Amino acid sequence: MFKKDLLQNKRILITGGGTGLGKEMANHFAEHGADLFICGRRENVLKETADEISEKFNRKVNYQTLDIRASKDVDDYVQSIFDESPLDGLVNNAAGNFISPTKDLSHKGFDAIANIVFHGTFYMTHSVGKRWIETSTKGSIINILTTWIWTGSPYVVPSAMSKSGINAMTQSLAAEWGKYGIKVNGIAPGPFPTKGAWERLNPGNNEDDGMMSTVPLGRVGQMSELQNLATFLMADGCDYLTGQTIAIDGAQYLTGGGTFSQLDKLSDDDWENMRKLIRDANNKDKADRS
Repeated sequence: MFKKDLLQNKRILITGGGTGLGKEMANHFAEHGADLFICGRRENVLKETADEISEKFNRKVNYQTLDIRASKDVDDYVQSIFDESPLDGLVNNAAGNFISPTKDLSHKGFDAIANIVFHGTFYMTHSVGKRWIETSTKGSIINILTTWIWTGSPYVVPSAMSKSGINAMTQSLAAEWGKYGIKVNGIAPGPFPTKGAWERLNPGNNEDDGMMSTVPLGRVGQMSELQNLATFLMADGCDYLTGQTIAIDGAQYLTGGGTFSQLDKLSDDDWENMRKLIRDANNKDKADRS
């Protein structure tokens, strides 16, 4: 679809770049000539992804364990990259989410999502953006959002709140930083199944919940479709496109879908089973980080 050198020698940082959507975008960027920086909390996963992409596309892929909730660590990491050379692009992909009745959420559970999605995304954006401004460097930021930013959604309130805030940041910084040559856009994916997200948003992999009936195209998204959109937004040539969040969901949210309203039908026993499956997924991730 694109020339192989479309992103030649661009330096792009992807948070949460070791797995899921972040890894998929990293592959596509490298395939089109970019050098990458990926960060996340699981070193073994990051190293595996970095080695795989580097060997496959013969591009530089640097990885770093990083908790984006720690603002000083974020700033130090970004400075270490700029000490070598400025970045050209940033993808704020790192996130956390799980389904839960809001009445059952603890404040700790709320913070677990908001501190990553809301605070962490701002810390990273601020650290990169201010250095672009200081060095008179143009740049492109892509924020990975959700269609809930327009509709809200039950059962994922911490994420819906946090992602809506980042959408406001996308629009605000596009207006404030446009004069510096910095473009800021968002992508709002519909259902693109990835292991990490699906274990927490669709535990048990229940395909009979009516989700596909809300997608006019009648299917989930293909990773190549998301990759192509991200690469287009990261490339030069359409700098007048900024401050926009683009839904890529098969028109799902336009039909009133794209939220978790269908979970109203779950019983208390169903929710208890969901919580167990989510805890198991979380415990596995914690074990991988140790």
